[in-house]
Amino acid sequence: MVVLILGLLLFLGTHSISIFKPNLRATVVARFGVVPWQAVYALISLIGFVLILQGYGQARLAPVVLYEPPTWLRHITLLLMLPVFPLLFAAYLPGRIQDAVKHPMLGAVKIWAFAHLLANGMLADVLLFGAFLVWAVADRISLRYRTAPPVQGAPPGPINDAIAIVGGLGFYLLFMFWLHRAMLGVAPIG
Repeated sequence: MVVLILGLLLFLGTHSISIFKPNLRATVVARFGVVPWQAVYALISLIGFVLILQGYGQARLAPVVLYEPPTWLRHITLLLMLPVFPLLFAAYLPGRIQDAVKHPMLGAVKIWAFAHLLANGMLADVLLFGAFLVWAVADRISLRYRTAPPVQGAPPGPINDAIAIVGGLGFYLLFMFWLHRAMLGVAPIG
């Protein structure tokens, strides 16, 4: 469990810098340049992500049950997951979805984390998905008081929403029927 917690601290910690120190990025970039900032940020995030995967895998070997969700909540989870991938796509494809949602990446993370908390009741699940949910809510609240960093993506266009929806739903189906099991060893449907 320690590895999972360390990974969450590193990954979400780097992604929380703008929440707690909004000017730190600009200060570091002005002093050292954008490439060193991105390199260090990416390296720490990657290390955190790898530790999350390792720690979560280890924790699943000796599960600590906090609650046992009823089977019907898994169906709700599958339904809640439908907009997650289209929202992820919309974060990088400026269009009406991005305008309406404002921060589609954070919306996707909040829905993903909440949905998984409904279907999973192990301590490691609550730590992982709960931490991401708390982070996404805190980041969204902080965006009321600071300017969001620009997201590199496609140029704005009328077709972007269609790409986000079709691509996102296609990826959702791929993930539900194959990738989730291939990557995580758990089949959401089956």
